[in-house]
Amino acid sequence: MSFEPIWGAPIAWYLFLAGLGGGAFVTSAFLRWRHPEAVNMRKAGHVIAPVVVMVGLVLLMIDAEAGLHNPLRFALLLHNPFSVMTWGVVFLAAFMVIALAVLALDLLKKRVPAWLEMAGVVFAVCVAMYTGALLGVCKTFPLWNNALLPILFLVSAMSAGAASVLLVAVFRHADEFNKAGVLKKFHFCLPIVETLLVASLCFITAFNSTAGFESVMSLVAGEWAVWFWLGLVFVGLILPTALETWLLFFSSKEFEESKKAHLISAASDAGVLVGGFLLRFLVVMAALPVTITVPML
Repeated sequence: MSFEPIWGAPIAWYLFLAGLGGGAFVTSAFLRWRHPEAVNMRKAGHVIAPVVVMVGLVLLMIDAEAGLHNPLRFALLLHNPFSVMTWGVVFLAAFMVIALAVLALDLLKKRVPAWLEMAGVVFAVCVAMYTGALLGVCKTFPLWNNALLPILFLVSAMSAGAASVLLVAVFRHADEFNKAGVLKKFHFCLPIVETLLVASLCFITAFNSTAGFESVMSLVAGEWAVWFWLGLVFVGLILPTALETWLLFFSSKEFEESKKAHLISAASDAGVLVGGFLLRFLVVMAALPVTITVPML
């Protein structure tokens, strides 16, 4: 029996870009706390955050054709305060307002109030977790209806957001990039945590139902296995961890600040971004529904 996914690549891009935007904003706030001298890196995060989320929302509207033809229909999502989608609209709207306000203050060269940035962090985290909870609304899909998925998407979003800011900095603001050691070490830990969460998600899902087992098998040994092992696991998780381990803990300070090391860091961050998208794409595409048997009368 074949199964046609109810969602496709546009939704995967939306989930990725929404998480990336939230992660980039949180990264900027982290830089304000631990690396206040990295002014240009913070501004880069403030630019990335609203832009990528806006692109993701456009993709969502294109995928939901009714919303594209009549965007006001999205307002109907606000009528149910107990709906995950309603809360998603609230989180996205609040985050976009704050992110655009922060970007405007940056462009006007005015100081961003700490309370405004902290409010943005709260909604950024909510947006990142909501992208996982959104899939969980479809309770007949064991791979989606899992409490670990919002946590996994949050960690992945923080990792992708930090990678995007570091990727811009390594080419445009190398002096600030070289001094952002705390951010680099924090970012180094995220793919490791993400690896453990991916393994846990697969293990739990494989043993909770037949559909869950088949979904996981399609990832690790079926039609999506190459993308899972080569794309997500190797390029998105193992390679960045290996490269950053070498740069942070086994290379000299002089080499770490060299052009060659910067290119290696860029490759690592690009791998994180590739892995971040593939995680969502594979979770969307590989999920199979529970088969409901209706007894014949």
